[in-house]
Amino acid sequence: MNEKWLVGIDLGGTTIKMAFINYYGEIVEKWEIPTDKTGKEITTDIAKAIDAKLEELGYPKSKLSGIGMGAPGPVNLESGLIYETVNLGWKDYPLRDHLEMETGLPAVIDNDANIAAIGEMWKGAGDGAKDLICVTLGTGVGGGLIANGEVIHGVNGAGGEIGHITVVPEGGAPCNCGKNGCIETIASATGIVRVAKEKLASTDKESVLHKLNQSELTSKDVFDALGQGDEVAEEIIDYVTYHLGLMLANISNGLNPEKIVIGGGVSKAGDQLINKVEHYFKRFAFPRVGDAATIAIATLGNDAGVIGGAWLAKTKLTDK
Repeated sequence: MNEKWLVGIDLGGTTIKMAFINYYGEIVEKWEIPTDKTGKEITTDIAKAIDAKLEELGYPKSKLSGIGMGAPGPVNLESGLIYETVNLGWKDYPLRDHLEMETGLPAVIDNDANIAAIGEMWKGAGDGAKDLICVTLGTGVGGGLIANGEVIHGVNGAGGEIGHITVVPEGGAPCNCGKNGCIETIASATGIVRVAKEKLASTDKESVLHKLNQSELTSKDVFDALGQGDEVAEEIIDYVTYHLGLMLANISNGLNPEKIVIGGGVSKAGDQLINKVEHYFKRFAFPRVGDAATIAIATLGNDAGVIGGAWLAKTKLTDK
């Protein structure tokens, strides 16, 4: 009974996912709490939630050895400082210090896409691969790059921002980051919808997508239409996977990964997505790089972040 647990936390815009995880990476208990949108009460909420859960399970605080947490935006891994989170109004916010003070536990903080990548490497589709690219296709496009088992952070915490690799150098759509033509404007769920609407407005071809309410169109609708053999949907997804394959090939030519793991809501399209991405990836990758990499769908879903957080706590804190 003296086995200690790690706390994995994944801070999202609407909910904070939390879990107690053992040293083998198995989830003992998981739950979530709503995110305080002002950003002011987040660490207090987390501390209260941890205490309440321990009490419910009948364990003392000493059962926990440390916290690993993912947060949106660039993070300084050494200091636990969040440089900026657009949605929570944080700027140069000392998240780790606040968290340690509120919970009384040692903590380590990293970017949310990075911890999802670590989770997939440890217990998911990464299958223990030490050289790995993890791409999350959700509302935006996030990513984590792992080389030789370590996350690439870069000089000021922005390593792995693959959502903002330019794939349309001239005349691309504007991105929230201030640039134009980022892969996020094409391969995110919102990007796919944007591409679909442009396509539908400019084509005379018949499509089931024309019959749907355009203001409520989703990326799932496009993949569903593709599954029905819809020609316009085929053209939309072809355009999306062409650019995604190009981006992954270019980044792989620099990293030579063993695995490319694709997660996020869009990845639910499964083989419909993977087969097309693979086709273009092979076309644009240096042949030896293309031969080495396997593209797979992420397997941990929403648990990737908390499991990655636990790995961080295990590897960065327990040797202190």
